[in-house]
Amino acid sequence: MRTLAPPRGPLFGRQHEERRLDELTGAARTGRGGALVLRGEAGIGKSALLDHAERAASGFHVVRASGSQLEAELPFAVLHQLCHPVLGHLDELPAQHRRALQVAFGLAAGTPDVFRIGLATLGLLAAAAQERPVLCVVDDAQWLDAASSGALAFVARRVPAESVAMVFAVRPPCRADGLDVLPSLVVDGIGDADARALLAAQSHEALDERVRDRLVAEARGNPLALLALPGAGGFAPTGTTSAPTRVEREFRATLAGLPARARLLLTVAAADPTGDPGLLWSAARELDIDVPTAGAAATATGLVEFGTRVRFYHPLARTAAYEAAGADERRLAHRVLAEVTDPVVDPDRCAWHRAQATAVPDDDVAAELERSASRARARGGVVAAAAFLERAAELSPDPVRRVERTLAAARVHLDAGAADRAAELLTTIEVSGPDELQRAEADLLRGRIAFVRVGDGDGPTFMLRAARRFAALDPDRSRESYLEALEMGLLVGRATGVVEMVLAAAKSSPSHAPDVLDALTALEAEGHRVAVPLVREALDGAAGPLWTRHPALAIVLAAELWDLDTHMTITEWLVRNGRESGSPLVLRLGLAQAASAAALAGDLDEAMAAIAEEEAIADATGGPPTTYHRLQLAAMRGRREEAYPLFEAVTATAIGTGQLVANVHWASAVLHNGLAEYREALAAARRATAHGDLFIAGFSLPELVEAAVRCGEHDAAAAALASLTERTGAGGTPAGLGIAACARGLVTGAEDDYREAIDHLTNSRLLPYLARAHLLYGEWLRRRGRRQDCRPHLRTAHELLSGAGIEAFARRPADELRATGEAVRNRSGHARDQLTMQELHIARLVATGATSKEVAARLFLSPRTVDAHLRNIFRKLGVVSRRQLKDLPDLGPPT
Repeated sequence: MRTLAPPRGPLFGRQHEERRLDELTGAARTGRGGALVLRGEAGIGKSALLDHAERAASGFHVVRASGSQLEAELPFAVLHQLCHPVLGHLDELPAQHRRALQVAFGLAAGTPDVFRIGLATLGLLAAAAQERPVLCVVDDAQWLDAASSGALAFVARRVPAESVAMVFAVRPPCRADGLDVLPSLVVDGIGDADARALLAAQSHEALDERVRDRLVAEARGNPLALLALPGAGGFAPTGTTSAPTRVEREFRATLAGLPARARLLLTVAAADPTGDPGLLWSAARELDIDVPTAGAAATATGLVEFGTRVRFYHPLARTAAYEAAGADERRLAHRVLAEVTDPVVDPDRCAWHRAQATAVPDDDVAAELERSASRARARGGVVAAAAFLERAAELSPDPVRRVERTLAAARVHLDAGAADRAAELLTTIEVSGPDELQRAEADLLRGRIAFVRVGDGDGPTFMLRAARRFAALDPDRSRESYLEALEMGLLVGRATGVVEMVLAAAKSSPSHAPDVLDALTALEAEGHRVAVPLVREALDGAAGPLWTRHPALAIVLAAELWDLDTHMTITEWLVRNGRESGSPLVLRLGLAQAASAAALAGDLDEAMAAIAEEEAIADATGGPPTTYHRLQLAAMRGRREEAYPLFEAVTATAIGTGQLVANVHWASAVLHNGLAEYREALAAARRATAHGDLFIAGFSLPELVEAAVRCGEHDAAAAALASLTERTGAGGTPAGLGIAACARGLVTGAEDDYREAIDHLTNSRLLPYLARAHLLYGEWLRRRGRRQDCRPHLRTAHELLSGAGIEAFARRPADELRATGEAVRNRSGHARDQLTMQELHIARLVATGATSKEVAARLFLSPRTVDAHLRNIFRKLGVVSRRQLKDLPDLGPPT
């Protein structure tokens, strides 16, 4: 029997890779952390490079973890491995972050705050790095569980200000989301000269030259293959199979020479990815394996070592040990592991082993997997929940239960972002003979899948078909499906056209009491004056507020009425409910609305804080950032160089002429009106109103009126004013009435309209619109030669706009005041004009006395990252201390 021991000594042909790793750890020593992903086929030398990184990290605290194919569905499995050695620093974290990790790792009961886990992990590693630099080594990252992958990718993008280095080793195919955006290094095969040198260093005998050349040719630059392929006594057959495949074959040949009980011991070890020797020895006793004898034989192969952890020489060795066993032996191994795993401490791993040990349908095991799925979801492990449900469906003997569990698995896969896998599962249910209700559920899921797929326009078709199927079985569910089709269109920014389709189809499924679909039908057919009472009734809802069931639709309807109080109520409910439930989707929607409301109220600091949190949650959970609120902030801020790239990026990813594209046009109209570029503003406003999108068309009408008046297109201005007046008059809110009065003043030139606008808007939340009313009134007065009368309004406009950081609009009253002979300080030279939006927000918070830790918690950054931003802020502003920031009046206090 041939012994395969791990190679020791220097690496051959890896000077470039070693240099990159040395640079990474060297930078981390000086507080400039970073991450690197090593990519390459099995056996190419990634693990050896990880060992080199550890050796190069002298004086570091090294934490190591490894992904496992058998544990790839268990949430936070690898993250727990990595963090376990530094959990002694847990008490140094803020309470919310400490709690998030405790729940994720099963140290406390509850639902994990999944979007805080990444930041909590960063804080934990940063705390450990205060003592000495930290090196995180993650092998086999292609098998990271999704929860760990998201958290570690989040951390890796934020370590540049910490003494933390992270190295991942990945082989294709890689399922680890987020690692693809990190710096990477492809590890290729070594050259022939280095291969010969490696053979010479590892061989104790002189090799025949022809044998050596044959081995080098067969290995194709793969170091593991070079060492594992047969030596002088034999040749591997020439073939087209890859070097890793041939290496695995060699491992299997080595296993074949073992006694049966030693092979069984290795099978059990390979089936348990935890590497816990206590479990292995307990399982071995259950199987009556003579541990000393079998363990010695297994160890002698060099494939495995038994110590404080059970560790295989290479992942291919584990795979070979598992797959070389017959199906019955593998099931036996899992059955015994299930028996020795504590069902109280580790119920999910116990259930998973039971499932792997089952060859035929078994409803008891399926039910246990269903319970595991519920626990996994409660811990934020939606990927694990989907895997449990999928296996539960496979083991369900009853066709009806099989379809139910398949549908449940598809739903959870979709929640986890795996739309393609959800779609694949739905193709399997027809063989089980679903009933009509299950077919309706499947169509509903197909619709949701289509809505989230880029370029897939079949979402409304599937969802409307589901609604029609439900009509005969559950009319209320049918109406809800129509509403869901509409809301999905709003959520993904593709509502244009969906409203008409939904309303047309919903006529075939009348409600027993007026509902939101009736309100929308009235709005389309009879206008706002008739529909507004129905819309208000729908928002309040006989069965509870609409936003508790369809929050996105409720938000749009409140905005359609210019009802800012209801919008704020919905926003507060979403944020509160999202935090309490741990739902990233709900909280992100709430934060996006909070940012929008803050931007429209002129509180750009609060908008920035909400955006920072929403983006951090999106980053931590693997979703793309929401863009509506960012568009609004860019429009209000008024910096062309910041706004244009965002507009272009959103337009490039949007589909057709949907709601998201309309938002870009509205933002562009606001930006260009602020810059007094009225032709561009008019073109953008026309595009924004062209399709009559709910909410956004109404909000774009004031921009259309102003731009049209400035361009001399009075007919267009009058038509837009008529539409705006009908909308706002029916709603009757101070905000709507004030904005309409201001637009009317532009068209009619009546002074009373401007005064009315200011009176109404003074009682609303919309500070920028109040400031713009003062601006327009001041401009109107100056053009009539009323120099003394115009100045107070222009000063008010300038103070409100400049104080809020609404820069483009602020320049207009400044220019008007100068035209009256009044001196106005030029904002372009002010401190905040030199700062990015995030830098400005940090500077304002620090100026109030906030510590770096407090600022970091609010903006989802690390304290050291805040300090790095502060260094830039000091440099740009010419100050050297936090105290001096307080003395810069034009920073203005944050709210």
